Amino acid sequence: MPTLPMFRASANRAKSSLFRSELMTLIQLYIPSEIAKPTVSELGEIGVVEFRDLNPQVAAFHRTFVNEIKRLDEMERKLRYLSTNIDKLEIPVQQAAESHQLRRSRSPQEIDELDESLTQHEYRVVQLNESYENLQRRLLELTELRHVLRETTAFLQKASQRQDEIRQSFDNPDAPLLNSTGRSAGARDPSVDLEQGGPRDSLTGLDIGFVTGVIPRTRITTFERVLWRSLRGNLYMNHVEIEDAIVDPASDEPVDKNVFIIFAHGSHILSKIRKIAESLGATLYSVDDSTERRQESMIDVMTRLDELQSVLHNTDTTRRTELITVAEQLATWTIVVKKEKALYHTMNMFNYDGNRKCLIAEGWCPSLSLPDVQAALRDATELSGSNITSIMHQLKTSKEPPTFHRTNKFTSGFQNIVDAYGVARYREVNPGLFTVISFPFLFAIMFGDLGHGVLVSLAAGWMCWRERQLESAGINVNLRTFFDGRYIILLMGLFSIYTGLVYNDIFSLSMHIFEPGWEWPEEGRGEGVPLTAKQSGVYPIGIDPSWHGTENMLLFTNSYKMKMSIIMGVIHMSFGIMLTVYNHRYFKQSYSIILETVPQITFMMCLFGYLSVLIVYKWLVDWNATDASGEALYNSPPGLLNTLIFMFLSPGSVAPSDQLYPGQSLVQVVLVLVAVICVPWMLLGKPLYLRREHKRTQALGYANMHTTTTRVSTDSLNSDAGSASQGATGGAVVTTETESEEMHEDHEFEFGEVMMHQVIHTIEFCLGCISNTASYLRLWALSLAHAQLSDVLWTMIMKTCIGLGDGLRPFALFCGFAAWFTLTVFILLLMEGLSAFLHALRLHWVEFNNKFYQATGKMFEPFSFEKVLKEEEQ
Repeated sequence: MPTLPMFRASANRAKSSLFRSELMTLIQLYIPSEIAKPTVSELGEIGVVEFRDLNPQVAAFHRTFVNEIKRLDEMERKLRYLSTNIDKLEIPVQQAAESHQLRRSRSPQEIDELDESLTQHEYRVVQLNESYENLQRRLLELTELRHVLRETTAFLQKASQRQDEIRQSFDNPDAPLLNSTGRSAGARDPSVDLEQGGPRDSLTGLDIGFVTGVIPRTRITTFERVLWRSLRGNLYMNHVEIEDAIVDPASDEPVDKNVFIIFAHGSHILSKIRKIAESLGATLYSVDDSTERRQESMIDVMTRLDELQSVLHNTDTTRRTELITVAEQLATWTIVVKKEKALYHTMNMFNYDGNRKCLIAEGWCPSLSLPDVQAALRDATELSGSNITSIMHQLKTSKEPPTFHRTNKFTSGFQNIVDAYGVARYREVNPGLFTVISFPFLFAIMFGDLGHGVLVSLAAGWMCWRERQLESAGINVNLRTFFDGRYIILLMGLFSIYTGLVYNDIFSLSMHIFEPGWEWPEEGRGEGVPLTAKQSGVYPIGIDPSWHGTENMLLFTNSYKMKMSIIMGVIHMSFGIMLTVYNHRYFKQSYSIILETVPQITFMMCLFGYLSVLIVYKWLVDWNATDASGEALYNSPPGLLNTLIFMFLSPGSVAPSDQLYPGQSLVQVVLVLVAVICVPWMLLGKPLYLRREHKRTQALGYANMHTTTTRVSTDSLNSDAGSASQGATGGAVVTTETESEEMHEDHEFEFGEVMMHQVIHTIEFCLGCISNTASYLRLWALSLAHAQLSDVLWTMIMKTCIGLGDGLRPFALFCGFAAWFTLTVFILLLMEGLSAFLHALRLHWVEFNNKFYQATGKMFEPFSFEKVLKEEEQ
């Protein structure tokens, strides 16, 4: 097989074009160790070099600058911690100012100072956070204790009143049923103070204790059920809601809680109640049953709360002041750390030459940007104040470079559509250039409505007009896609305006711009008799408005748009086939033009090109024409689908009813024979030619035909680099050319493999001609669906409101217009627009690109600080 061309070009002859990817050059850099960081930093600022990894076998943790990267990772962690605290307190972060200081790399001393500063800030913030959390936790406890003391007092007062009522119900109130001085056997000593409670017998004269605390309100029901089932009802519980939500320090969110008090008999039961309460997240507090002591505790709690709130406010102010200081420099520090980390990651891809104390780098660079690289090397040398300069070599190689298309804000959206399908092979014809026009045009065929096109154009035009303000202000993630594709949407709207004029549709209504080409008879109007219009001329642009509202309008537009879709599909696919000529000529495969492109376009034209000609011919013929005697000159127009089918089923015979023109049978026989001949032409031509070329090269003494790929050997360049560096002065860049080869494994020519590939390719193309052409019928289907849905919205909403009485009409029109406009935007513009967008995308990816676009390339990904910072933001 023929070898790949050597990918090398001169920067003087390189030209930037979206038709093909830019010419790329493999360069080699010798960077002295003392200016390595400034040099790589300058290259990262211009972002035009994609460095190759020269240490693919070395693990990441064994590379040269792994310690520096670990240190920068730790600095990033500190920055994230500080940023999280700043966001938590909603402190505005000052944007980093564009300055020359942010462009240069930092010295080791500056990195040490920054690391020390971040460590100190983090330490202070950590200490303040811990103090603040401890104070908040203590504040929570005191706040809950205050509510417990207040609510428990009310509970105990009610309990005392209840005991008095019970005692008064006895005949002899001086002889209570249970007396604290005369306890039954086994009763506990009242002087014993239970944990989390006070003396139990002084409250009611009974040996009853109580447990108090606070529990989340969502668990109070579960708490009651568990206690009832566990203690078999041997308790009395009361609870009340705390009106104010209490902030939980752990989650920093308000939590609704309840104060509870539980009366029970016996220490074992009280201990069991405490365990159940703690298991459900309750906080228990000790409350004395003496009223005087509870009042003293309340006064003490209130005093401590006031003091604690003052300390808490001072701690929060100190912490906020510290974070405000950090926020002023946070953006700048983040940029510095990210750039330094990216520098070391890139430098880990280089080789280190210990003899010359320099780093050796290889990378791809656009040929047009070679002067920029040389200028960056000179600037790095001048900024560092060193007398030793970096050296750049241009290397000749047969290794396929990455693909790079230089785009702007207008073409980037269309190129992204193509790249989503696959990256072009190096110097392959780029569909992005043609997508700029074909994509919005195919979209507009499905979305043709002048009114909808105006709305879409206005929305996209506004985004284009305010793009700087919107970009600087920040855009919502959900709207970012629309903003990035604003120029695509603008063209889709403008093309929709054009197709809307052709369809004569504006919000499903017709436009009477010119004089109609049909006349309606005056006789028979209003009698319920169908009228037939007579043609009096030709409407200048698009569909005649006389068709609007007629009974056969749908039949007419159905036939018109279906045939138009076939013609557009054939033109689009044929153009894609013809683009293969440019690929074959550039890659020195001219034989593929004769053996692939010619039979493919011939096969397409014999089938669907002929069908397109029949469609146009049928449009041009006046099938209602008569001769002088009044007899019809033509039969009724035949169906083209039947004509195409019987062209293959019964070649050479055409029924009189299907006759379109004289000699039709002979023409169709010839076309069928040519189409049949094209199949073995595509199937056998290229494999047999490659087999003959392989045998010819073997006869000339070559073992086989193979592709060689060059990989630069740095050892072979040391002598040249040394002599070049000796002649270099400060700031000068010596450019030389060096070539060395490393052969990849040879690829034997296998005729069976080539033949199998060609069989698959031929079958795919022949079947694809039919399926792809049918796929373009989606232009017809979606166009009709869009028009009918627009008509339904207008008829059911606006037309109904217009037909109401004079009294209701103004109010109905106001409400109806609001509903109609809302549904138009959300259904017709957004949903239908997205549907048409996806179908246009499929037509380009499947039906157009597969004719000439291999998409087997690798995207050019240069080392760029701008890209690094954007990725980190996302």
